[in-house]
Amino acid sequence: MSGRRGLTRREQREQREHSRPDQSRARGGSGVGDDVLLRLDGVTMHYGSGQGSVMALAGVDLTVRRGELVAIMGTSGSGKSTLLTIAGGLVTPTSGEVVIGNTWLSDASAREVAALRRRVVGFVFQDFNLVPALTALENVSLPLELDGWKRAKARRAALDALRVVELEDRADYFPDDLSGGQQQRTAIARAVVGGRSLILADEPTGALDSQTGEMVLRMLRARIDEGAGGILVTHDPRHAAWADRIIFLRDGRIVDESRRDTASDLLAPRS
Repeated sequence: MSGRRGLTRREQREQREHSRPDQSRARGGSGVGDDVLLRLDGVTMHYGSGQGSVMALAGVDLTVRRGELVAIMGTSGSGKSTLLTIAGGLVTPTSGEVVIGNTWLSDASAREVAALRRRVVGFVFQDFNLVPALTALENVSLPLELDGWKRAKARRAALDALRVVELEDRADYFPDDLSGGQQQRTAIARAVVGGRSLILADEPTGALDSQTGEMVLRMLRARIDEGAGGILVTHDPRHAAWADRIIFLRDGRIVDESRRDTASDLLAPRS
């Protein structure tokens, strides 16, 4: 034994970065450019062990930049939701790297990852995940207050976020008094409040009618165009066409990708 310590996962990753030319490396010394909000590198996820082990993701590479919305499509069980939870730091992958901004999650403590989620990452779920006992304003301000913001400052920021999604006049309403579309718009406000820049949306229109769903997607797209970045998990090609890129998953692997100019053809009227 030489007594030489093994390389950490980050050191191994940086060693690979410096051994090959890479567009993102050229933008900054960390291997992640200033415009890159999220990077997955070789992410693999196994559930269980032995013969009962299930591979949910296999060597997934993905980058999301500012001003970019990436749609993830695939059949049930293809790994879409697993990818989203790993991207948001809710689950640690079996192997591979997740980098949010300039933070390597493999090197961050659980407390640091939780703080990163509160400050940078916004989640939008199909079932809204609003706290029934809190008003729309209180739901939106909650992550800021949990992060140590003074209540008055947090409420002002929350009101601004509700104004963006055209719900300022519903600030004092409880979730049960809001329509499904209004609840989802509240969830979007909560996802972006305080300058959060990475939005992760899992079937956000699944419980909405088509007209309301389109309104929600338009608001999500507007936030992306303002400089955020995001991932949209969806099974509907019409919703995916709002994205700049569409990634197709099958059995935990990326099998295809299309750009916005190709995806927009999905919305073209048929003759």
